[in-house]
Amino acid sequence: MGLVNIDEELEQLLQQSPELAHAFLVGGCVRDALLSLPVKDIDIEVYGINYEKLVAALSRSGKTDLVGKSFGVVKLKTPSGRVYDFSIPRRDSKVAPGHKGFQIEFDPAITTSEAAARRDFTINSILYDPRKNLLIDHFGGADDLKNGILRHTSNAFAEDPLRVLRGMQLAARFNLTAAPETLRLCRTIVESYPQLALERVWEEWAKWAAKSRFPSRGLQFLLASGWITHYPELQALIGTPQDPEWHPEGDVFIHTCHCCDAMAALPEWQALEEHSRIYYMFATLCHDLGKPRTTFVAEKGGHDRIISPGHEKAGGPIAESFLSRINAPRELVEHVLPLVLNHMAHFQDPSDRAIRRLSKRLAPENIEGLTLLMTADSFGRPPLPPLLPSSIVKLKEKARELNVSTAAPAPLLLGRHLIERGIPPGPRIGQILDAAYEEQLEGQIASLEQALAWLDKKLKN
Repeated sequence: MGLVNIDEELEQLLQQSPELAHAFLVGGCVRDALLSLPVKDIDIEVYGINYEKLVAALSRSGKTDLVGKSFGVVKLKTPSGRVYDFSIPRRDSKVAPGHKGFQIEFDPAITTSEAAARRDFTINSILYDPRKNLLIDHFGGADDLKNGILRHTSNAFAEDPLRVLRGMQLAARFNLTAAPETLRLCRTIVESYPQLALERVWEEWAKWAAKSRFPSRGLQFLLASGWITHYPELQALIGTPQDPEWHPEGDVFIHTCHCCDAMAALPEWQALEEHSRIYYMFATLCHDLGKPRTTFVAEKGGHDRIISPGHEKAGGPIAESFLSRINAPRELVEHVLPLVLNHMAHFQDPSDRAIRRLSKRLAPENIEGLTLLMTADSFGRPPLPPLLPSSIVKLKEKARELNVSTAAPAPLLLGRHLIERGIPPGPRIGQILDAAYEEQLEGQIASLEQALAWLDKKLKN
């Protein structure tokens, strides 16, 4: 068995096609195999052949898609339905600012070393020959991976500033520490950030949020590389103090790093679908963004204490600003903001009416998601032990008891009930339904029968 397990169909293709005699597995599939992680997408780079001959060779084995022709990529769909990306190596020359400012040159005579040098990091520059079970590692990527080092492959790294954000999410996904020379190079291109297309910025942040095992590694990478300056909402957390009794870990930035790591470690988070993991990781990242504006020292109980009253409310607009800056989809913003605005709700009124109203305020989110954020917030305070406060336990239990863990109560009184009683469609129906729902949240209406009795009394009066 080889390092990267390939199916029999691909193995036969590589063995029986003379045009693919110099075809190698490259990039993430090799990296993930070295880490003993599941290999999902297999990319193959083919040397000593031009694009047209590559297409002709692959067409004998399945359906080819030339959508990536300008980048030298051919997608092959085999009879079994599997899809592989084949590419020919290229040289990229920076000729203009921005992610489109590259001149691409394809050369069948390019060497594996020259091609690997154009890749971003050494851990992504490793080639693998499945026929010989042989690694081709020109830049020491396997050793860097083993030692947890994130190192740029060559000075060509600086030609594409997006690679810095790629470094952020790779460090977080694979628990890597950036090499000092890589950080120095990143600092020399800090000013090139405006060249990045916003959709590509979001793609890297989304990978950080969805796939991180140690999200703090990515945040620390931003800090060490100087690129955190492009995210003033995060930069403001650095040096914002916290009361050492409650937060012995340090300032708000350090606390946020610990909280993000705590979220990534929760089995409940790991079991979620990708879009939900992204929601809750960004809620964790943003939950204390209001503290820099609300933190001060005040005398409490005869002692000076560091407090941040109202930081939840203050954090809402700041979180929205940050999410807009990274081009986050509006749907994500709508999920994150109510979590930020209510992440201290377990310290407030625990009555039934308060919890029902909380479930309504959280929409489209819910109390189950909110308590996940609260858990990460509580666990992000080492050396304090990761113990769940009783206030969060009670909130979860009461929400389940009231059947509002995953959504606010559904309205009992509906428009059809009013129309059945002769009320014509119009603004008045909405006003009555709103009033009925308020009574329901207050606990005055608990069944349809009570709702209809309330309606009849209201109409009579």
